[in-house]
Amino acid sequence: MAVGIFDSGLGGLTVLDAVAKRLPDVDFIYYADSAHAPYGVRDADDIYNLTTQAVQALWDQGCDLVILACNTASAAALRRMQESWIPGDKRVLGVFVPLIEAMTERDWGDNSPPREVAVKHVALFATPATVSSRAFQRELAFRAIGVDVEAQACGGVVDAIEEGDMILAEALVRSHVDALKRKMPKPEAAILGCTHYPLMEEIFQSALGDGVQVYSQANLVAESLADYLSRHPDMRGSASGSKFLTTGDPARVSNRATQFLRRKITFEAA
Repeated sequence: MAVGIFDSGLGGLTVLDAVAKRLPDVDFIYYADSAHAPYGVRDADDIYNLTTQAVQALWDQGCDLVILACNTASAAALRRMQESWIPGDKRVLGVFVPLIEAMTERDWGDNSPPREVAVKHVALFATPATVSSRAFQRELAFRAIGVDVEAQACGGVVDAIEEGDMILAEALVRSHVDALKRKMPKPEAAILGCTHYPLMEEIFQSALGDGVQVYSQANLVAESLADYLSRHPDMRGSASGSKFLTTGDPARVSNRATQFLRRKITFEAA
C-alpha cells in the first residue's frame, strides 16, 4: 500500500529520499507537476487549483494519504483544502508543522497554549508565494510567542536547481542570505522553507555562519510521517508499488531527477 508525495517539481525528492529510508516497508507514489513548476511565483488561487488537481490524481492512484512535499502548496493551499475540499476518508499533510514543532521543541499533537521558546530571532528562506502567504508565521503563532521572524523571498533559486545550474543557485543563495542579514544581522535559527533548499544546505550554513541553527525539512517530515502511520496504519490506501509520475516530459524529468538524487529515477507520464 502506498502513500502519495506531491511537489511542483523535483524538490520533494529530498523528502521522498528521507521517508523511504525511514519507512522502507512503505511504497510511495511521487507526483511532480513539472509542467507548471515553479509554483512559488504563482498566485494563491492558481496554486490551490493545481494542488487539488495533483492530490486528486494521487487519490485516483489509490493513495488515501498525500504529503504536500511543497512548501508553496502547503502555505498557499493546504488550509483552504482542509476547510472545504478534503473528504473524511482522505488525509493531506503539509511540511511546515513538523519543522515548527522541532524548532519549538513540541511533541506531535501538543495543543497547549503558545509559550516562549529558546529561539527568538528566526530567518525564513522561502519562495515568494510562501513568504506572501505568512503561513509559517501563522502556524508558529499557534505554538510560540515572542519569536521575531524575518522572511526572505528567494527568487530564482528553485528555477536554477530545476535546471541543474548549481553555480547560479549558490550565487543566488548567498545573495539572498546577504539581503536577509541586512534586515536581521544575527539570526539564531534559519528555516529552509522549500524542499529544494536542502540541496543547498551547506551553502546556506556557510553564508549564515556556524552560530546559526539551520532547520531542513526532509528528516523531520520523515519522522512525523512514521509517527502518523504508526497511529493511522489504515491511511496507507490501496495503491501498490512505488512509482514516479510527472506532468512534464518524462525523459527530461527522469534525467534531472537522476542528477538530483544521484541514483537512477524513471518517471512516467501522469
